[in-house]
Amino acid sequence: MPEIAEAARIVHFLRAHLVGKRIKAATAIDDASVFGKVGTTGDAVANALTGKKVVGAGSQGKYFWLVLDSAPHLVMHFGMTGWMHIRGMRTGYTNYYNKLKADEVDAWPPKFWKFHFETDASPQVEVAFTDPRRFGRVRLVDCPGTAIRKHSPLVENGPDPVVDAETTFTQDYFLATMHKRHVPIKALLLDQAFISGIGNWVGDEVLFHARLHPEQYCDEFSEAQMKKLYQSIRYVCRTAVDLLGDSDRFPADWLFQHRWGKGSKGSVAQLPNGEKLSFLTVGGRTSCFAPALQKKSGGVAPGIKEEPVVIKEEKGGKGGKAVKTAAVPKKGPAKKAAKAEVDALPVKKEAGQKRKRGTVKEEVVDEDGDVLESVPKRGKAAAAAATRKGKVKTETTPAKKASKPTLKKASTPAETETPAANIGRRRSTRLSTN
Repeated sequence: MPEIAEAARIVHFLRAHLVGKRIKAATAIDDASVFGKVGTTGDAVANALTGKKVVGAGSQGKYFWLVLDSAPHLVMHFGMTGWMHIRGMRTGYTNYYNKLKADEVDAWPPKFWKFHFETDASPQVEVAFTDPRRFGRVRLVDCPGTAIRKHSPLVENGPDPVVDAETTFTQDYFLATMHKRHVPIKALLLDQAFISGIGNWVGDEVLFHARLHPEQYCDEFSEAQMKKLYQSIRYVCRTAVDLLGDSDRFPADWLFQHRWGKGSKGSVAQLPNGEKLSFLTVGGRTSCFAPALQKKSGGVAPGIKEEPVVIKEEKGGKGGKAVKTAAVPKKGPAKKAAKAEVDALPVKKEAGQKRKRGTVKEEVVDEDGDVLESVPKRGKAAAAAATRKGKVKTETTPAKKASKPTLKKASTPAETETPAANIGRRRSTRLSTN
């Protein structure tokens, strides 16, 4: 999922190749999600772009924008899978293009485009916004170009830890907010009203460098720990932005380089020194941390469940039977508990297996398309989910055998404050790096 570094990356390309040029022609489709859910239309966006000169580009957290020579201006959010392309250039990361078919690499406009335009200056520049899953948002903001950040949606978001490092994102601001709130620190970091741009992996990274446990209440750290966390946010965000989100260039000691469980199938994610990484759900997001390094020093929210194993599925031998593998404690009660959880997991259907009957479930998602929870489509749980905010999408999940124990999903603590934050993304779901 695009976070602060990806927004900064695309602004880098827009400033280098688009700013200063006049848009000759623009085309947009009428997408009710990308445009309609933020109060505009594809035609309105195309009309706002045509004939205008691009005089600037900027970003705040996960949002970025184009400043035109007259209002309205374009403010955008990538959601889960959005991106901006410039014809003849590779604004994304190498793995993104490697996954495309041969005839899709240089196709223009690119697949899943929502709007595209071309300039009239020489050399001509062609730009397109794409979004396969349609959780991105493109809106028009009618105000002076210098006042974009004073209008919705940017005004409701907190300071950017890089752009605003010397102005509003001060240590005093950070410490004051930490003392006022009483939520798990990971949930607070994901709250875009507090800090703009920190998503799941960035939140885990800053906590790892600060050596703080993700589920501890934010107001129960010492003053020294809070100051260390502030410096960690500045360091991680600044480094990621300077490297334009290219994770292959991230420092070798970053958690990011090891959290994805690299290595043989069935392996548990771990640091180079052998320290195991663990996962738990905080604020509706899966958090990765190093238990031996990030120890609790204060109160924690009740009901947060640590995931004791990392599950991988492999194709088995003859008949393609699916095999569940996991790293579990070698002996003792913990081994029995972990083995019971593994046995309770449904096995993914592979070649040679009969398809299991399933139940339809719905996923509640936020504006960025992050899955907040999964509930049955029918019954009491469905009625309760229907009253919650967010959008839903359906998918079919296999039914579990009644004779086996049920592996419950990690629960989210009931809080008086519910941060608007982003669920954890896997490396495979973002524009991968070179």
